[in-house]
Order: sequence, then C-alpha cells, then structure tokens
Amino acid sequence: MAIDQGSLRYGQGGIATSVETRNRVLRNTYWLLALSLIPTVLGAWIGVSTGFTFFAGSPGMALIVFLAVAFGFMYAINRYKDSSVGVLLLLGFTFFMGLMLSRLIGAVLGLGNGAALIMYAFGGTALVFAVMASIATTSKRDFSGMGKWLMIGFVVIFLAAIANIWLQMPALMLTISSLAIIIFSL
Repeated sequence: MAIDQGSLRYGQGGIATSVETRNRVLRNTYWLLALSLIPTVLGAWIGVSTGFTFFAGSPGMALIVFLAVAFGFMYAINRYKDSSVGVLLLLGFTFFMGLMLSRLIGAVLGLGNGAALIMYAFGGTALVFAVMASIATTSKRDFSGMGKWLMIGFVVIFLAAIANIWLQMPALMLTISSLAIIIFSL
C-alpha cells in the first residue's frame, strides 16, 4: 500500500504528520486559548472590583513572589501536561495572571475611554480566537505558509506604529490596533 506523499508534511525530527492531524492540534490549541480567557477575565474582574494590590508597599518582594508563583505554575503545568490536572493548572495560571493584570487594567479604566479600550482588545482577541478555531475545525488546508505573511504583517505594523509617533493620526492608530489584533492572534 503506497502512502500519498502529498498529504504528509515532515515536522520536528522528521516525523510525518497529516494535515488533518496538524489542524486538529491547531483547533484544540485555539479552543484551549479561548477557554483560558474565562479565568483570566474572572481574575482581572475580581482584582479590579476588590482593589487588589499585591505587595504594593514592597515592589521587590512583589516581583519575587510573582515570579515564584508564575514559574511554579509553569513547572506544574509542564509536569502534568498530559492529564486533566495540567488543564486545571493552566486555568489556575490564567486566573493568577488576570489577577496580576488588574492594577494595569484599573489604570487603563481610569482613562477617558479606558473601558472601550479594554473591551476592544478583549472582544477582538476573543473573536479572532473563535474564528481561527472554527477555520481550523472545518478546513483541510495546510496553514504552514501563513508564517511568511504574518511576518510581513508584523513588519508593516511596526513601521506604521513608528511613523504614527510623528503623524499622530487617530485613523492610523485604529488601523494599527485592528491589524495587530488580527496578526498577533493568528
């Protein structure tokens, strides 16, 4: 029985993987990312609503504790990556990161259009995750060729952002933000 070489791609270590297998992994990754947004938002909401300050009087100690907890979560997630405990640890990690982001979110909410900025970033990212997970679920196409175009998009966004430092154009800022959401979510 002959293997159709056109449907196989060689990944890391020369292991042949089918496009369907790769797309299934991509689909599951996007759905897990979308699911992990829920505890992140919950942690950020709890932090903002309670005025959470993490060792506010001692920034050095806060950094040490933050790094210890974050790296502890990362180690535990890697240790249990092949079980449901790993998924629960990942959700706990995203809750913790949302809680740590709450001071930054509180500062942005203090701006005149802070709530709109946060909802635009969250909504745009969640929408792109959902769309990409749906595309990965239904498509049989190989997406490995997107890397070149995403890199070109990054360079364009970077150059436009640098130019907008001097141009100060609100429409260009909105365009850069929209493109950044799309490019960095893919």
